[in-house]
Amino acid sequence: MKTLIIGATGQIGKMTTEKMLASGHDVVALVRDKSKLTALESNHLTIVEQDLENDFSRAFEGVEQVIFSAGSGGATGADKTLLIDLWAAVKAINYAVDAKVKHFIMVSSIGADAPDKIESSIKPYLVAKHMADQHLINSELNYSIVRPGTLLDDAATGRLTTTRPATRQDAVINREDVANTLLYLAEHTPKKPQVFELFNGDKSIDELFPAN
Repeated sequence: MKTLIIGATGQIGKMTTEKMLASGHDVVALVRDKSKLTALESNHLTIVEQDLENDFSRAFEGVEQVIFSAGSGGATGADKTLLIDLWAAVKAINYAVDAKVKHFIMVSSIGADAPDKIESSIKPYLVAKHMADQHLINSELNYSIVRPGTLLDDAATGRLTTTRPATRQDAVINREDVANTLLYLAEHTPKKPQVFELFNGDKSIDELFPAN
């Protein structure tokens, strides 16, 4: 399937784009600044330069699958969190419905299920993620919502769990492991919608998702 990756210049988005291309997938990378992807050269890559705050429906032409990994970033305020993490995600879901995509993969966050239960300075972000996730859940799309724990820059271990660890310190996941999971989900469309958290653990991806 041709896969649209929204947020392809972010840390997880870029790793996922590279892994998808290395596996021979046709990828449409939606970015605000295509110069950030100049190092990527592939006959399987199409770069679409558009601003998520505007109409970006053109990027969905001919697309069968979507990975939404865009984010406003930690240095921005609540206004950008609202416009990117919530509103751009909602628009992407609506565009995907119109395009009749077969699978929508959302990179969400631990805590997005119940933002009031976590005392954190990123609560506006968690609320935005919660509402975006709910919009996807209420859509007619087949979806995978991935809620990673605290993100680390260590190399992938290939050992994961979807069971939340007992302590906050252990509720972590390496970014590369998230990217590898997104690749796996892109290659194994689930039979039904799924929502899960993701952390460093003791199982392989095949063990975690045997039915995919």
